[in-house]
Amino acid sequence: MDHHIQQQPHHYDGGENDYMQQEDDWDRDMLLDPAWEKQQRKTFTAWCNSHLRKAGTQIENIEEDFRDGLKLMLLLEVISGERLAKPERGKMRVHKISNVNKALDFIASKGVKLVSIGAEEIVDGNAKMTLGMIWTIILRFAIQDISVEETSAKEGLLLWCQRKTAPYKNVNIQNFHISWKDGLGFCALIHRHRPELIDYGKLMKDHDPWFDVYIVGTARPDEKAIMTYVSCYYHAFSGKQKAETAANRICKVLAVNQENEQLMEDYEKLASDLLEWIRRTIPWLENRVPENTMQAMQQKLEDFRDYRRLHKPPKVQEKCQLEINFNTLQTKLRLSNRPAFMPSEGKMVSDISNAWGSLEGAEKGYEEWLLNEIRRLERLDHLAEKFRQKAAIHEAWTDGKEEMLQQKDYETASLSDIKALLKKHEAFESDLAAHQDRVEQIAAIAQELNELEYYDSPSVNARCQQICDQWDSLGVLTQKRSEALQRTEKLLETIDQLYLEFAKRAAPFNNWMEGAMEDLQDTFIVHTIEEIQGLSTAHEQFKATLPEADKERQAILGIHNEIAKIVQTYHVNMAGTNPYTTINSQEINAKWDKVRQLVPQRDQALIEEHARQQNNERLRRQFANQANVIGPWIQTKMQEIGRISIEMHGTLEDQLTHLRQYEKSIVNYKPKIDQLEGDHQLIQEALIFDNKHTNYTMEHIRVGWEQLLTTIARTINEIENQILTRDAKGISQDQMNEFRASFNHFDRKKTGMMDAEDFRACLISMGYNMGEAEFSRIMSIVDPNRLGVVTFQAFIDFMSRETADTDTADQVMASFKVLAGDKNYILVDELRRELPPDQAEYCIARMTPYTGPDAVPGALDYMSFSTALYGESDL
Repeated sequence: MDHHIQQQPHHYDGGENDYMQQEDDWDRDMLLDPAWEKQQRKTFTAWCNSHLRKAGTQIENIEEDFRDGLKLMLLLEVISGERLAKPERGKMRVHKISNVNKALDFIASKGVKLVSIGAEEIVDGNAKMTLGMIWTIILRFAIQDISVEETSAKEGLLLWCQRKTAPYKNVNIQNFHISWKDGLGFCALIHRHRPELIDYGKLMKDHDPWFDVYIVGTARPDEKAIMTYVSCYYHAFSGKQKAETAANRICKVLAVNQENEQLMEDYEKLASDLLEWIRRTIPWLENRVPENTMQAMQQKLEDFRDYRRLHKPPKVQEKCQLEINFNTLQTKLRLSNRPAFMPSEGKMVSDISNAWGSLEGAEKGYEEWLLNEIRRLERLDHLAEKFRQKAAIHEAWTDGKEEMLQQKDYETASLSDIKALLKKHEAFESDLAAHQDRVEQIAAIAQELNELEYYDSPSVNARCQQICDQWDSLGVLTQKRSEALQRTEKLLETIDQLYLEFAKRAAPFNNWMEGAMEDLQDTFIVHTIEEIQGLSTAHEQFKATLPEADKERQAILGIHNEIAKIVQTYHVNMAGTNPYTTINSQEINAKWDKVRQLVPQRDQALIEEHARQQNNERLRRQFANQANVIGPWIQTKMQEIGRISIEMHGTLEDQLTHLRQYEKSIVNYKPKIDQLEGDHQLIQEALIFDNKHTNYTMEHIRVGWEQLLTTIARTINEIENQILTRDAKGISQDQMNEFRASFNHFDRKKTGMMDAEDFRACLISMGYNMGEAEFSRIMSIVDPNRLGVVTFQAFIDFMSRETADTDTADQVMASFKVLAGDKNYILVDELRRELPPDQAEYCIARMTPYTGPDAVPGALDYMSFSTALYGESDL
């Protein structure tokens, strides 16, 4: 590495370093060799022009062109960077002497004592004086600032040459004359800094001293010429090395910025897509418009099942990946000394978590609503069918009753007929009272259908209203007919006790048979074996009453047979029918046969339902057996992952490998979850709503499985970030283990986080002596969100922050200043020349125009751009 020591003025006012001594050497050399003077003039002229061209001019003859002092003053301004006194523009000799004196005064002001060099001699074209003055300028401004390890300028330049040419064979730089004779020293300096320009190996083979003709072709090359050219090499290559270093630093910084911007764009897109999917899904889950049929609601349930199995799991993975990307991005920004990434409004990780929470809330309510609606529709279908059956039976019974009650048959009837009509009416009233319960049941069922919002409630209400109106009409008509018969009863006396007894016994028996048929045909809904067993027991009890019912039937038929016998024996004119009832023996027998026929059908239905309930019980146990294994397995894995994240077993890479093996074993467990999903689907298809054999529901298993996958992914990401931090900060494994041991010791609650007091105790144990203000400052670093806790990632970031070697805005600004040639602005051409094309265009597109007092057209402000890279201003 080149060493630049602050310039120190040299005073040559006596002794062996005096300029007078150099002047004597100068005179002696010139007298000895005129060719040497010519070479000096040529070398110094080239050196002067290399600087004068920066001001847009040059010289042809070093003695003539410096005589008026104008270009001499301009040369000193260019190489020193300072303004000299205003020159005289006159053409007279006195003006020229004044200008040359101003130049010599400036040289003397820099600590250089000029001996035997006067303005008059230079104005008069004294070549010796002019060349001596130029050599003095070279010593002061080209070589004097080259010093290494407190040595003189000449020694410093020689040491620099020795260091740069040390690796090259056949090059041994010991002085500034003989050592440069073959020209290989110059070739080595060029090859060391620009190897693409010279094939040094070929030079060594051919030994082609291509500097011989120019300046080193003599037996003893001129020392001053050699030093002049070598100093030019030094300044050229030193500046180039600085520019390359500055460009590399800028490239590195810009590459980090470009990568971070791409990560930010990826996060924004993924977050937008996920939020849009949630926005479209929630209204579907919040839609609570019920369907009218079980089939339609079952389809809704199937659609929801597809959503949970097919559509949601990929989104769960996207959400987890989004959080991982966000954490990785923040870690990279923090490690590169960049400000934290703030997503667009509404796209924070917390916003996505809140939206996800709303989605799951809607999802849970939607599933509960679906199941409740299915139960409601099942209940409604059962009630509607029951309503239709009872209404049909009642309507069949009431058919013709109004016409019968409105007959005037008693007006022309005999006394016996009147008695018969009266008894018949009494039997009808008994029958009417018996049907009162059915009418009330019909009304109650209709009311329940209304309360459960049955879709066909209008037709049910209309039918129920018609039945009730007809029932009221029957009551009024019955009352009127009874009063008429009672009035007629006083006139007519006849009665047939047998017919009356038949009617009185037949009516309730007939009603019992109708009730029995209704019960035997009644549909039933059960959900457990116990319920079907209860129905079976009740059915068996009903069958036990059949013998007694058969006896009653035989008794009623006996009355009918006795009536027929009396009519046949005594030739009574009864018109062939029982005047007290419309029930006859054929109807009783037919209904009895129907009851006997329905009993085995009921037996078969109960047997089939019992078998279905046994199958449901098998499904419950099958699901429970798996769920009772999977549920504890998930809990155990969660606990094991938690232990791995806080224990220190091996290196971070070992922990990462261990966690990935855990992740693989967890993923391999997925078929068991899928199998449990299949069993759960069978249970739902069988409309099984409870399971006493397990406390785990499918939703519990799903949530636990999703939490397990998310936890292992987050834990792996935390270890990866710790590795990234360790490598970026240069933390050794022992230091990392020490950090983890300290963290675990003061993590008293074993939650993976330290509260503020535990963190303070940890810092004190590690030797930190701080007051309340200093501790508050540290807490603002490790807990920027003011949650009152410190994570392990934040802890290691803090422990490594003080020793981190990261780029800063000032460093980048200084690098840009080197590329700009020490200007306060930089031009487009300079950026494109020094930087790769893509990064140069990146800077050009983002740099604002420079508006300082020294601004030129096209000037760009690299200072504000540098501060913006680190968040200190807006980019």
